Amino acid sequence: MSLMPSVAFHTLGCKVNHYETEAIWQLFHKAGYEKTEYEQIADVYVINTCTVTNTGDKKSRQVIRRAIRKNPDAVVCVTGCYAQTSPAEVMAIPGVDIVVGTQDRHKLIDYIEEYRVSREPINGVGNIMKARVYEELDVPSFTDRTRASLKIQEGCNNFCTFCIIPWARGLMRSRQPQDVLEQAEQLVHAGYKEIVLTGIHTGGYGEDMKDYSLADLLADLEKVEGLKRIRISSIEASQITDDVIQVINDSNKIVRHLHVPLQSGSDTVLKRMRRKYTAEFYKERVDRLKKALPGLAVTSDVIVGFPGETDKEFNETADFIRKIGFSELHVFPYSKRTGTPAARMEDQVDDQVKNKRVHYLIELSNQQAKEYASYYEGQVLEMIPEEKDKENPAYLTGYTDNYMKVKVPLDTSMIGEIVKVKIDQAGYPYNIGSFVKAEKDLRKTVTS
Repeated sequence: MSLMPSVAFHTLGCKVNHYETEAIWQLFHKAGYEKTEYEQIADVYVINTCTVTNTGDKKSRQVIRRAIRKNPDAVVCVTGCYAQTSPAEVMAIPGVDIVVGTQDRHKLIDYIEEYRVSREPINGVGNIMKARVYEELDVPSFTDRTRASLKIQEGCNNFCTFCIIPWARGLMRSRQPQDVLEQAEQLVHAGYKEIVLTGIHTGGYGEDMKDYSLADLLADLEKVEGLKRIRISSIEASQITDDVIQVINDSNKIVRHLHVPLQSGSDTVLKRMRRKYTAEFYKERVDRLKKALPGLAVTSDVIVGFPGETDKEFNETADFIRKIGFSELHVFPYSKRTGTPAARMEDQVDDQVKNKRVHYLIELSNQQAKEYASYYEGQVLEMIPEEKDKENPAYLTGYTDNYMKVKVPLDTSMIGEIVKVKIDQAGYPYNIGSFVKAEKDLRKTVTS
């Protein structure tokens, strides 16, 4: 029987939350805890919550209650965005012991010690709008990933009318370049070939710094020895500066895939959303990027049925999507987020209309994804196998540099390696490929 105290985690929401859960686990690990599954009985439960939609709040509450039922004697800690925006609501759930928002996560272990003595619930949520410094959280490696995330900034200054995130994450704060580069080296040292730069508003990196920008960071990461691939998790059209395009053009490591959120292809809707670009500007930037990176896969997010969206505005969006040619779209029906200006707007769109529009765009997205993939049939691409395919364990699945999902018959020893594969059958959501050669084989021939 292990005498180490156990901790179990449950993460809701985005990639940043998953990254931060890994960081919180490092804190527990250093304090002598062992990690157990969330479904098991644990001494401490940590729930990292999401608040991006009203459903996010609801799901977060369900997960919290599940932990309390599982082990009423456990110390239940709630952190993340929902904890930040609604600490009183979280504290009101009987059985919640500690609430920390999206800052001061490093205090969790102390709070647990304090709680064990006092048995009084602790609300450690501060005013996030006052936070001006990026909170360093160490993540030397990831428990279950072949692609490592590297968080480079926190917060957002945009205040789009549909979004609660600035209130959950605070204003834009960039991580110090030397800390980013140090962690990149640490991750390469741990065996990762690809790093995904992530954040709440990733492309805004450096906007709060005097003489350093995202373009500078990308240029510096290019020099990290042993790093093979740099992926930017998301970048706004307004942040794709000429300097960024230049660095992408000159780079050997930045992959041919960018996620550039669109939200709408109608200028009138973009204005109501308080987005910082027009459809024309968005297209001009994407065209420039495609010149810099031939074969670039552009993925995006679209919100359908934003308050007041007319048939005409929706058609403008659909036409615009056809013009760009995305390799994949994430289509969301607009959902009211209490506390945002859009939730109070007149002319909320009827759910039936929303669903019809969502289905239409999903069809369009599937068509564009298949078209994009078809260009690569018969071609050889590099991919990093990530895991066994669930349906056919003889196959491994992973992503190519241009973010096509490929299944290839491969041995598990290839997980995390860069391999060359031929796309035999292009398709969507995945392609079937065959193995050509592995980078490590190439290395052997060089060194022997």
